[in-house]
Amino acid sequence: MGLLTGVLLLPLAPVRAAGWLAERVAQAAEEELHDPAPLMARLRDLHRALEEGDIGEEAFEEQEEELLLLLQQRQDPDHAVAAPPPAEQPEEGGPP
Repeated sequence: MGLLTGVLLLPLAPVRAAGWLAERVAQAAEEELHDPAPLMARLRDLHRALEEGDIGEEAFEEQEEELLLLLQQRQDPDHAVAAPPPAEQPEEGGPP
């Protein structure tokens, strides 16, 4: 870049810097979106909570299933499986 070009483009420097910064933020967000480490940490915490008796088996299984589905979606977003709908509980007493 010549001296004249540098001087003429100097007023655009803040715009170019903002564009560069926006690209870096988008890149970091994309990397974080596909990083399985936070989900793995949540799974470890969940297992620890079960072992220490802080949560029950049923709550553990529900949360573990959610985390495993999220982990699967992050690893293979093209073949992600939708979560099955919750099973409906039969009404007590039934129809009259």
